[in-house]
Amino acid sequence: MFAQSDRRRPYPGRQGWMETQLRTLYRVSEVLSRSGDLRETLMGVLAVLHGEAGLQRGIVAIRTRESAELAISAAYAADQRIAASVRYGPGEGVLGAVIARGERIVVKRIADEPRFLDRLRVYDPALPLIAVPVRFGEGEPIGVLAVQPAIHDDEALEACSRFLEMTANLIAGSVRLTWKVEADRRDIADERDRLRRFIRGQYGFDNMVGHTSAMQRVFELVRQVGKWTTTVLVRGESGTGKELIANAIHYNSPRASGPLIKLNCAALPDNLLESELFGHEKGAFTGASYQRKGRFEQADGGTLFLDEIGELSPAFQAKLLRVLQEGEFERVGGIRTLRVDVRVIAATNRNLETAVENGEFREDLYYRLNVMPIYVPPLRERQQDIPELARHLVTKLGKCQGRGLRITDSAIRALLGYSWPGNVRELENTLERAAVMSEQGVIDSDVIELAGAAGDRGLFGAGDGPLPDMNLEDPDLDERERVIAALERAGWVQAKAARLLGMTPRQIAYRIQTLNIKMRHL
Repeated sequence: MFAQSDRRRPYPGRQGWMETQLRTLYRVSEVLSRSGDLRETLMGVLAVLHGEAGLQRGIVAIRTRESAELAISAAYAADQRIAASVRYGPGEGVLGAVIARGERIVVKRIADEPRFLDRLRVYDPALPLIAVPVRFGEGEPIGVLAVQPAIHDDEALEACSRFLEMTANLIAGSVRLTWKVEADRRDIADERDRLRRFIRGQYGFDNMVGHTSAMQRVFELVRQVGKWTTTVLVRGESGTGKELIANAIHYNSPRASGPLIKLNCAALPDNLLESELFGHEKGAFTGASYQRKGRFEQADGGTLFLDEIGELSPAFQAKLLRVLQEGEFERVGGIRTLRVDVRVIAATNRNLETAVENGEFREDLYYRLNVMPIYVPPLRERQQDIPELARHLVTKLGKCQGRGLRITDSAIRALLGYSWPGNVRELENTLERAAVMSEQGVIDSDVIELAGAAGDRGLFGAGDGPLPDMNLEDPDLDERERVIAALERAGWVQAKAARLLGMTPRQIAYRIQTLNIKMRHL
């Protein structure tokens, strides 16, 4: 089975062995420096040991992550197939003994070794076996390197053992690097999955606030269009949450794993906008010192959100139309046509129909964008959503500030009495100011009034509608809220409020003072 020349190789002498070691170590380091699959790298090392140094039937066994077992990671024999599915328990066989002792084992003739299990069925029983630990520095062994040299001389076996220990140290460095890369990949994958779950939770339908029929229609449209790649035009006044709708469409669509790239078309002039959307080649213009991908390329396989689309100039509208129709473009200064797979979601607060009639917006681009329009109603048209929306925003603000925040019914009644020309954005700003001013974490009507007065507009300016009546017998109202509700119903006339509550003017004045209610003068 084994040729005599394979079984016994003459020791080349100290000088010859040194030259062989240097040449072999150089080749081993070359193999280990290549990036790639660990098993293929280790196979390359074992092939070098066989071809350059005559170290036959080499194996590298590495401890598994799940247990302390040794698993064959690589095995090499020039003329035979070595099974790579064999495992060894701690202390089991020669390899297990190396791990248990943390030291090399040299067997002069493996046929005479009682610990030899011969599970691989490839070893020459008349040849020696050298097995050395693979370890990081002085730490516990993480594996074993074993070979059969075709020599029997004691001095040669000792020299070969030292050489194998050096080789094992090089292998350990490669294994450690591979493990670190794998760990980093797992961490990145875990973080990616965590962020995906977080983002989907943030933009899931369960977190979209609004129970009015108008908003329910919006949510239903978002569910429907999310399934497809249809171009969507989100319309509505500033501050109504058009960008949130775009987020919801993307993260609840088959493209959720792809990028969501955003651009405000009103923020840049045409020359910069073209570079931002389409990218540019190096040297395309002064300052273009490198090639740059545009937003369309960045969004390939995902979604591109173009906000304020109605602010584009007529000249640039023609360039955008070609990308939407053909899915292709050239970078600024480039001649190569690029193709992308991008879903476009556009948003505008302008009346595009009027803009088309006035010649300010291309009719063909309008029809290209207006495939699936979604109209987001202003807050004044869905005031029934204000209580739920306010509580949702207060909870969000509390998480941002790291404390518990609560909004009272009297504060919500104050919010209901305002028309909110700035829509949800203005409501959120008002509540944030109120949260800052609320030292105890309770936002009531007084804090809301102060927060509104601190903004660009007071919450109780002229032209606002009357505050809605509340049931003064509501058991959920505390005393302060009940007094405020009576004052609101009485137009902040103390005598009228006293009669509503069955009190005397002196009693209600005392309540106003002790409950620290700030009187309004209408």
